[in-house]
Parts: sequence; C-alpha cells; structure tokens
Amino acid sequence: MASTAENIQPTRGELLQLKKRIELAKRGHELLREKRDALITEFFDNLEILRGKRENVDKKLEEAFESLIKAEVTLGGPGVKRAAYASGRDIEISVDSRNIMGVNVPFIETEEELERKSTERGYSLHQTTAKLDEAAEKFESALQAILELAEAEQVVKLLAQEIEKTKRRVNSLEHVLIPRLEENKEYIEMRLEEQEREDKFRLKRVKQKIEREKEAALA
Repeated sequence: MASTAENIQPTRGELLQLKKRIELAKRGHELLREKRDALITEFFDNLEILRGKRENVDKKLEEAFESLIKAEVTLGGPGVKRAAYASGRDIEISVDSRNIMGVNVPFIETEEELERKSTERGYSLHQTTAKLDEAAEKFESALQAILELAEAEQVVKLLAQEIEKTKRRVNSLEHVLIPRLEENKEYIEMRLEEQEREDKFRLKRVKQKIEREKEAALA
C-alpha cells in the first residue's frame, strides 16, 4: 500500500477518475471476453472445415495417382512425361482478404480455371488415351482442392493467433489492470475516510475550545 500511496493523490477528483477507469476497464474486459468466445467458436467451425478439406485433398490425390498409374500402363512412362511437358503452364494466383471477427484472413483465387478440356492441355489427343485425360482431370481437381486447403489452414492459423492475443488482453485486464485500479480506489477511499475523521476530530477540538473560551468569558 505504501507504493500505491506514492503513485496517486488521495483526492475526490482522483477517486472519481478511478471509478470511471474501472467502469471502462470492466466494460472492455466483457467485450473482449465476448470476442474471445466468438473467435473460439469460429476457430472450431473452421477447424472442422479444414479437416474436411484435408480429407478431400487426400482422396483426390489418391484417385489422381491411381489414374496416373493406369495412364502409364497404356502410354508408358515416356509417353506420360511427354504429355506432361506439353501440358505444363504457369498459374496466376491472387490472394485477397476477407474479415472474420476483425481478423483479416486470405481468400485465394486463380486467374483462370484450373480444370481444362482435353483439347486445352497441349498434348496430342491422337497420341494419348482417355486414361491420360482422366489422370490430368483428377490432378487439376486435386490442385484446386490443395489451394482451398492452403487457404483453410491459414484461416485456422490466424484465428488461433488472434485468440491467443485476445486471451492475453483479457487476462491482463482481469488479473492486472482491474485489480490495481480497485486497489488504488480502496486506498483513496481509506485515506479520504481518515481525512474525514481527522477533520471531524479537529472540528470537535475547535468547538470545545470555543466553548471553553465562552465559559471563561462568562465566569
């Protein structure tokens, strides 16, 4: 309490300011708790979405590699490689953002459709088979799923970071700032009560002195 006395002035004006700060801190604490709880709900919702997208990617890649093996059986490894080189392309990806509970999370889009028609892949349809078309289609679909997975993973990561940051702020208000303000308020109230008792005592002494002086004057 001695250190507290050194940092604040025990006045009614200071007490009024402290009460306002306590009220504001408690209101902020409640809002942050609500935000934390809402973020946790969003986190688990998006975590479930992430699990689904991971399962989807695993399934699509498994199907794509199965189709690739079948294509190699009919075309041979060199034939598949030639077709792969012929169908290669650069993919433009744009990353925008959207807002979830005040958190900016990524929104990934491609400048063009990842899934193409057989005639758009660049390899000769006369020198390949339908199995190759099927494999190419499945890998393009898997690539789209991978991009969606990357987006979902980043969303979950950023939400988790925001939850931790909000938790720290909640704990700081709950366990540090508000208790300190309450302690300062109690200190000022105690000092003001002491001053009031001292003033009453001094006033009583003054009244007693005046009464004695009156009695002496009348004697």
